[in-house]
Amino acid sequence: MKRTGALVLLAVGLAILCTLPAWAGENKVVVVCSPDPAWCDAIKREFGKTGTGLDFVRLSSGAALARLRAEKANPVFDVWFGGSGDGFWVAQAEGLVEFYHPKAWPELRPQLTKPVDGHYIPLYSGIHGFGINEKILQEKKLPVPSTWKELGDPKYKGLIATPNPNTSGTGYVMMTTIIQIYGEEAGFELLKAIHRNVAQYTRSGGDPSLLTGRGEAAIGVSFANDVVERARKGFPIRFVAPKDGTGYEIGGISLVKGAPNRDNGMKLIDWALEPENQKLGPQNGEVDIQSNSKTPVDPDVPRFEDANVINYDFGKYGTPAVRDGLIKRWTEQVFPLPK
Repeated sequence: MKRTGALVLLAVGLAILCTLPAWAGENKVVVVCSPDPAWCDAIKREFGKTGTGLDFVRLSSGAALARLRAEKANPVFDVWFGGSGDGFWVAQAEGLVEFYHPKAWPELRPQLTKPVDGHYIPLYSGIHGFGINEKILQEKKLPVPSTWKELGDPKYKGLIATPNPNTSGTGYVMMTTIIQIYGEEAGFELLKAIHRNVAQYTRSGGDPSLLTGRGEAAIGVSFANDVVERARKGFPIRFVAPKDGTGYEIGGISLVKGAPNRDNGMKLIDWALEPENQKLGPQNGEVDIQSNSKTPVDPDVPRFEDANVINYDFGKYGTPAVRDGLIKRWTEQVFPLPK
């Protein structure tokens, strides 16, 4: 009986091995993935067809940076995929990621590669602003705000959702955009005024648009792609680019320094920059301008030329000391204020 049992166990073990995917063992890549979860799921599914497996953990940009910092001495991830550029800039400055020119670099849009060359690889780009649920504003007999300054008007009290800059790159871009338009001191006064109108701070940059689409907020600070995606799904929401100026992101992709599966990490990056694979973004929640110039731009993407886009200073606001200092100031001087 013992012999028979052992043979059965051996047979079961062999059957399990036969059903394991081709990438079982070391043939995989591990990703910290910051954009819409649907895009993360899509790259896992499609990249797996290359014969190399992909596992990911979904973390917003701020949380992803914190995780990479915590694991610097013993990296778990091979690639950081997506998320706003300030985090990538900090990660490169702190030696958390390494820069290299992927095979597709000559095909990438020069307006995206020029500002970040030597720091990280551009994956997509989109403008910043807010989503509006006009039905709620109409019910309250309130006008649609068209500037950041208007968001600080007390008449919008309890109607705004915005991301927390401690965890969200979207929230950080909102803060630094306002500072670049109005200056740091006046900018922080405006952030305090907006804070008094905020009904909810979210961990992720995509959540304010969802809350606004559902009618839980009237105004949700977001990147345009999140608003467009909600509208495509039938939510009553539209995007507004603030007339007093708006920032933008150059979402990135980087190889983690000391990556356990470095070759597979580079394989994923090269794969992700191919035009056919870049289509996965707009098809799965990231309705942005993809970085490869050969990738068609979705017709629903808000164009830079239609907005008052500022000359966003990626270098300054991606500097670790500047970023950490501004977030600390916001956490100590804005977030605790009564509403």
